[in-house]
Amino acid sequence: MKQMFLKILSVIISFISLVASQTHKPTFPDPSKKIDLSKFTMTFNDEFDGELDRSVWGGHYTYGTNSSVRRGSYWNNYLAHTEDGNLIIPVKYLENGIGGTGAGWYTAGLDTSAREEGAKGFSQKYGYFEVRCILPKGSDLWSAFWMMNEQVVNVDGSGQDGTEVDIMESAFYGRKPFNNVIYCNLHYDGYGEEHKGKQVARVYVKGNPYEEFNTYGIEWNENEYIFYVNGMEYARSDFGGVCQNPLYLILSVEMSGKDAVTDQRDKNGAETQFVVDYVRAYQYNELVGE
Repeated sequence: MKQMFLKILSVIISFISLVASQTHKPTFPDPSKKIDLSKFTMTFNDEFDGELDRSVWGGHYTYGTNSSVRRGSYWNNYLAHTEDGNLIIPVKYLENGIGGTGAGWYTAGLDTSAREEGAKGFSQKYGYFEVRCILPKGSDLWSAFWMMNEQVVNVDGSGQDGTEVDIMESAFYGRKPFNNVIYCNLHYDGYGEEHKGKQVARVYVKGNPYEEFNTYGIEWNENEYIFYVNGMEYARSDFGGVCQNPLYLILSVEMSGKDAVTDQRDKNGAETQFVVDYVRAYQYNELVGE
């Protein structure tokens, strides 16, 4: 009886997902389609129990102790830190600035690109990638767990050399009825006139993702990307032809606005933070060591 119920539920959810993919209305994760971790071997695991390993996590196009403009705020990777077994990416107003810049809102973007000298980083082709986190509160903010490589900017009509894979993005805080909705995107062929992008799906997350931990993941193979929330599938896509090259990991918070001037909050706005419990990566068992 339970299996029959799950099959019927799966059909209903698949239909809702199909409709949602055409209208950008949120869908629901499918409890009958759970990630099977037995077919994977863990290849990367950061539980953030000690100090942040900056040889793994460097600033995303923000180098050393310097700050850089990122839309309506500044990024400074040294604001990110570990606390009580979590990675904390804060969002705060700094009257005196930091890293060579002036007053404004500051947060951070970290990646495992190993772009800076001496960094070891992490990148991988194919597998399963997952974050467990609490999203930052703020109607002018969005946090993200994503992947990319430097070939994303190649304009060749294909995402096979490089695709920006947005596993999770949050931008609906306080926007009822979508407050607990996150979404996933794919981008390739650079970020200019030839850019190609697709919002694959939006999905409801149980409870309050701004106060409770949830997991967001992606299974990536040569044929497709499969998106998960709390280990349950909610979307698939082969947009761009599917990337065939290694990608590195990124965690970030961004604020709406331009030239480090936010368009929604003044300096007295509420501070918040992106709380990450862990980031894990797995490889298909048959590909380990290749």
